[in-house]
Order: sequence, then structure tokens, then C-alpha cells
Amino acid sequence: MIGSATLPMSPARRALVQGDLGATSRLASAMIAADAGDAEGHFLLGQAEAAQGRVQAAIGHLSRAVTLDPQGEYRAHLAKLYTLVRRDGDAAATLRDAEAMPPADALSRDTMGCVYARLGNHAAALAHFEEAVRLEPGSTAFRFNLATTLNFLGQVDAAETALDELLAISPADARAHHLLAGLRKQTEAANHVDRLIEVREAARDGRDRLLLGYALTKELEDLGREDEALARLITVNAEHRRAVPYDFTRDAAVFDAIEAAWAPQQVSPATAECAGTEPIFVIGMPRTGTTLIDRIVSSHPDVESVGELQALPLAVKQASGTRTRTVLDPETVMAAARADMAAIGRNYGLMAHHHRRAMTPRFVDKFPGNFQYAGLIAKALPAAPIVCLRRNPMDTVLSNFRNLFAISSRYYDYSYDLIEIAAYYIRFDRLMARWDAAMPGRILQLRYEELVADQEGQTRRLLSHCGLEWSDACLSFHTNAAPVSTPSAAQVRRPLYTESVARWKRHAEVLEPVRRMLEEAGIDVE
Repeated sequence: MIGSATLPMSPARRALVQGDLGATSRLASAMIAADAGDAEGHFLLGQAEAAQGRVQAAIGHLSRAVTLDPQGEYRAHLAKLYTLVRRDGDAAATLRDAEAMPPADALSRDTMGCVYARLGNHAAALAHFEEAVRLEPGSTAFRFNLATTLNFLGQVDAAETALDELLAISPADARAHHLLAGLRKQTEAANHVDRLIEVREAARDGRDRLLLGYALTKELEDLGREDEALARLITVNAEHRRAVPYDFTRDAAVFDAIEAAWAPQQVSPATAECAGTEPIFVIGMPRTGTTLIDRIVSSHPDVESVGELQALPLAVKQASGTRTRTVLDPETVMAAARADMAAIGRNYGLMAHHHRRAMTPRFVDKFPGNFQYAGLIAKALPAAPIVCLRRNPMDTVLSNFRNLFAISSRYYDYSYDLIEIAAYYIRFDRLMARWDAAMPGRILQLRYEELVADQEGQTRRLLSHCGLEWSDACLSFHTNAAPVSTPSAAQVRRPLYTESVARWKRHAEVLEPVRRMLEEAGIDVE
């Protein structure tokens, strides 16, 4: 809940701190009725509106508050609201203004850090998270945000210290345990297995049990106890899957719509490119090495990574004009196929621009799910190279099962059951074949196993497809100091290694139903 920038605390602010939104609205409205220029009244009413889901109304009140009194607290929370409605440019501008008069309370500093992180600027976020912890050292939420950002920035030792301090305050914090397990490879001499078993057995919340289960599985794998790890993970995921209202037909309907809508001859090519920029799209199934490709390409002096943007899905959604609740659904797919492709390209460029930092000539957008938009990319952004990383199908299924994605995202609901992952993979594979047939040579399909076996040769092929000159720096991708905000952070800070190739064969018996399913679909698993 909101903090207090000034003393004494008004009754309306006290009500907001206590979570009484009705009283906050009444009292703040009375403040504004008595004085239309009461900035505090507009701010508090806006906060109450936002907490009740009325974000546009909240933006109006907070904008008015900032106009009347441009203090840092008001600006910090206005920037947060802008990100909720995808106005990233306004959020960035509001943050820049807030830096001139930073807020004095911990929550607002943490809010600024969260907005910077949402915009991909983790270096800028760090100072605000540090200040939030300094101002309110007892907040585990602020400490977790600090640790997460330190990890993104590659400051692993500092992140570990921050998590140890958090767990000293809150020993059962599941998010902290999960992040700590993933910071580095655990060893027999230094691990948290016994502690994780104890904490998970005591946990009752489903989300906590899921996070702790994944943390425990990861550490058991690190210690070479892989069969035990997978057995535990099957139980952990089955428990969570029972609480997820997922039906594969939902995803199948989207794939069906994409295949039905894709008719290149019916869509006029774009007449404009991406607002003067040249994006490079890295697509594929999650956990197949897309972050590795991103690091290789963005190690080139002419390229920066902007991470996993939602800019393209949002540009397509906007162009489709649909009012459905999800960003991608059959109705949106069909409407987008008839949309103005040039407008999609321009809007994508504008949204992506707000995530640029180095302003190099080129940038990488590595949202794996853009594989569903490959046809639209080819039409809306005709100059943009597309690279799809492919990995052994069995390893792909296992890797999706082993790695915890954003729990609240419905996009990854397929990932808690091996057979459902296999079903999803089959449709992914079929769609990539369709793109290849419709657009020969447009997408470079690079195999992870071939990259590991021939790093330089495959890197040259990759750079050539992207229209980039050779750079030795791309072979030393692991020294790239740019932030990494995906689960692959630890892996891509190492040179290429072979341990993940054919990993599925260690669990061939457990994965036999998956193998049969893929082979029956005509997919070669070797």
C-alpha cells in the first residue's frame, strides 16, 4: 500500500494505508470538492481508483496531481500506471522527470525501480531498489526486487547476499528460495537441499509449494541426483496442474486460426519499414537456447538486446481492433491478417524504441512466442531477419517441463504436463514447417546441437543471415555484460557447453510416452 511522503498523514492517506478504498475515495473526493487544486486529494483518489481496476480514471487524477505538485512520489506512481496501459514512452518520460526530485519514501523508490525494470533498464532500477531497502530494511518485497535486479545485472554474489538477508527476516519466503537456487550451480559442499525439503513440507500455499518444488528439483539436478529430481518434479507439476484451468484446445484453436489466416498472396506487403530501425527477431519454443542466440548477436558492436518485448503482439492486437481479453486468440488472428501491415511495423517500432538503451544501428527482440507472428513480421517488417532456434524435440519437451515460467501467464499453462507440452510442440513444429513453405529462406532455422558442435561456423551463418559483418566478440558472448532477465542468465554467462545435448536420454523410460507421441506425429526425435 502507499507510503507517506509528508507528515502529518491525512485521514485519506491513512485510509489508503489501511486498505480502506471506500473511505479513501470519500475522503479524497471531499478534499478535491473543498479545493479543486488539492494535489494530494487527486493523488489519493487516483490511487484508490487504480486499486479498484479503474486505471484510466486513476491516470487522470495522478496526471492532475503531478501538474499541481510535480513531486517524485506522484510521478513514480503515475509512471507505474502508464506501464499498465502500455504507454511505455510516457512512463519513461515521467521517470526522467521524477529523477529531478526523487521521492523520499521507500515504496515510491521501489515503484520507480519496478517501472525501470519493466522498461528493461535494470541498471537504472538498481539505485532505486537499493534506496528502498535502505529506507525500509524490513520489507522482504523490496529486498527481493533488489536481489532480482542484481542477478539480472550479473552481480551474483551481491544477489546471494541480498537473498540470505531476506531469508534471515522471512525464512519461508518461497520466491527467495527459488531465486537463490538458480543463482549458481550448487555443490555437495554448498547447497540448500535439506532446508528446501523442510520448508516445502511446511508450506501450504500452492504457489509457494510450486516455487519451492522447482528450487529443490534444480538443486538435486546440480548434485547429480537427476532421477530423484525428475520424480519430484513430476509430483510438483501434477499438483499445480490440477489447479490450472487449462485445456490444450485453447492453444490448438490459435494454431488453427494462424494456419487458416496465413495466405501471403492476400496481404499486401508493407510500404514502410520499422521507423528507421532494423530489428532482429529470435523466435522458437521457450528454453531451447533463444537467450544464447540473443547474447551471441547482441555481442556484436552494432547490436543491442532489448530482451523479450511484447511490442509485436501489442501492435498486432491494436491493428486487429478486437476487444477480446487475450492478446492472441483466434478472433485477433483473423482480424490481424486483414490489417494494415505497414501500421503494424510502424507501431512496433515506436513501442520498441522505448526499450532501447545503446541506440546501436540494430537490436534483437527475443520473445520466443513471436514464432506465432512470423508471417506478420515478414509482411510488416520486410527488412527484419528472423532466426528460429530449434532443439531436439525430446530435449525441448523436457526443458519446458523442467523450467518454471511466469506462473501468472496463461501463455505457459501447457508446460506442467509432459504430454501437453508434446502436443504444443507438435503444433509448433507444424507451424514452422508452414512458414518455411510459405517463405523459403525467410527464417533461418538454427539447430542448438549444431551450434554447440560448430560454434564459429554456425555463428558466421547466423550473422550472415542477420546482415552483420563478422565480429570476434560474438564468439565470446559469455563476457557480454548486458543484463539478462530470463531463466537462462547463469547459462549464458558460461562458454558453450555440451551437457544439455541429448539430456532426455537420461530419462528415456519416463519420457517414452512423449517419444511415441512425437514419432506418431512424424517428428524425428533423434
